[in-house]
Amino acid sequence: MSQPEPTTTLHRFRAEPEDVGSRLDVFLTDLDDPSITRSQVKRCLSDGEVTVNGARVKAGYRLRDGDEILWSHAPPRPLSATPQDIPIEVLYEDELVAIVDKPAGMVVHPSYGHPDGTLVNALLHYMGSKLAEGSGPLRPGIVHRIDKDTSGALAVTKTDGSHAHLSSLFAAHTIERAYHALVVDQGLDDEGTFATLHGRSRGDRFRFSSRVTKGKRAVTHYKVLERFDTQAALVECRLETGRTHQIRVHFSDAGCPLLGDKLYGGRAATSVRVIDRQALHALTLGFEHADGREVDVSCPYPKDFAEALEALRAGKRWRT
Repeated sequence: MSQPEPTTTLHRFRAEPEDVGSRLDVFLTDLDDPSITRSQVKRCLSDGEVTVNGARVKAGYRLRDGDEILWSHAPPRPLSATPQDIPIEVLYEDELVAIVDKPAGMVVHPSYGHPDGTLVNALLHYMGSKLAEGSGPLRPGIVHRIDKDTSGALAVTKTDGSHAHLSSLFAAHTIERAYHALVVDQGLDDEGTFATLHGRSRGDRFRFSSRVTKGKRAVTHYKVLERFDTQAALVECRLETGRTHQIRVHFSDAGCPLLGDKLYGGRAATSVRVIDRQALHALTLGFEHADGREVDVSCPYPKDFAEALEALRAGKRWRT
């Protein structure tokens, strides 16, 4: 039996003095309503379903005191995670954990913006009930995440005990993780460490920044593995902490953004167009099981990353 369509209701907001200067899209996304998501805000603004003082405006409109905002908003249906027959590559598996190769373009778990087609949907088809319940019904087995457009190794837990153990290792920063990235080479040292605070950017809440006065500690150790004539470099990054977008933020704020990074790269990241997404790959994942066994898994480069690397070695600046 199909579910009824959600009822559309008219939401009315008034900008207060503390809202003055805020972007309209940021204001709407920050509302205390879990059914309102960034993707919904973007869609509704582009479809003209939001007006300010009776007129259509752009997402970047800056609010003024007393602005009246009207939004015809229909809450989405409740989320659920269901099995889907989506191919998935398993790099390692035992009775407690599995390590899978998450492809670029795949979201880790369902959300209002991505209700299906996620890694969790694929895992439920492959493993069924053999996933830990520790992270809740929408995130069975999930202990950590990597960005949608980042590829590579991701650990999945099968029992609540292994979930608790692996979660404690991530919290203690004792998981061995190495990422490979292709970055703009603007005088990058041969090796170094970024040790910064990490928080949301004041100018754009969808971005994070290391140039904040308050935030969480973020540490990335890096080493340049190869430099190219196109002012680009292959770097290996080892995470001491694992903040959202950490590697992307650290290299961007250092003036050496990841190639293809549309959010943090700016013009510099697209001057060498050899890949269509941020050039970041979770290469290795290592940890100690609760029973003392050592797990150390490497994930090979995906096709687009490998081709980008070969293009750079051949002196090319553009993807062919």
